[in-house]
Amino acid sequence: MEKRSSTSTVIYPGTFDPITMGHLDIIERAVKLFGGVIVAVADAVHKRTFFPLEERLYFVREATRHLSGVRVERLSGLLVDFARKKRAVAIIRGLRAVSDFEYEFKMAWMNRRLCPEIETVFVIPSEEYAYLSASLVREIAYLGGDVRGLVPPVVAERLEEMRRKGEMPSPQTPGGPALQGGEQT
Repeated sequence: MEKRSSTSTVIYPGTFDPITMGHLDIIERAVKLFGGVIVAVADAVHKRTFFPLEERLYFVREATRHLSGVRVERLSGLLVDFARKKRAVAIIRGLRAVSDFEYEFKMAWMNRRLCPEIETVFVIPSEEYAYLSASLVREIAYLGGDVRGLVPPVVAERLEEMRRKGEMPSPQTPGGPALQGGEQT
């Protein structure tokens, strides 16, 4: 295996709908490991998002402004094609719990099949963010809960503004509202 330098570029893809402190933790860890991280914010053509693409890009840019070596770009099309174009050495994926494992491994194997030269690197977040997900944040905000400390300030402020103006869309949580006692999926 080719030796990588600490200035290699990696891709951290996702919808970041919205970016959470868990996502930010993974980005910070990736910068320490590789030096260059492209946060690839996906169009998400396969699902309806809570925030439009331009707003998600803005949130990620604001949240990572303090980090040198981080770029934020739009991702459309196949992730491996984007990674090749950017000359990335790896794709970063966060693993919070065993429940993430099967899905992430399937994606890693498919990406390897499509592009064997790009590795997938799994990064575990800080323990304090192991439970955190964007869908949980959306649901908490929708139900009027305080999301400060779960998301960067720019996101918390926007969610509060949406709540004040009555612009809060449904969180679109699969399986129904878990925080209201519904079944989780």
